[in-house]
Amino acid sequence: MANTKSALKRIEISERNRLRNKSYKSAIRTLMKKTFLAVDSYKASPNEEALEQVQKNLSSAYSKIDKAVKRNVLHGNNGARKKARLAKALKQATTVAS
Repeated sequence: MANTKSALKRIEISERNRLRNKSYKSAIRTLMKKTFLAVDSYKASPNEEALEQVQKNLSSAYSKIDKAVKRNVLHGNNGARKKARLAKALKQATTVAS
């Protein structure tokens, strides 16, 4: 156990940050899964409603990823890679559907 006030404070801060990071990462994983599922359903039956759902999920996932990068929960390259995976999945679905 820590002995000094500064060490105790660092423990509290690191725990607070860990919980915040966990929340962001979990939300990003959930949004990415929802987006991939929406893309799969659009690929199965391409229509306007499915495409709107994909765009909505993609937008919310991009937003959460950008916020996580801004708050240093994710490294910039990690966020860019996640966004590229989402964009690639959508592009493949739209080229197959067309």
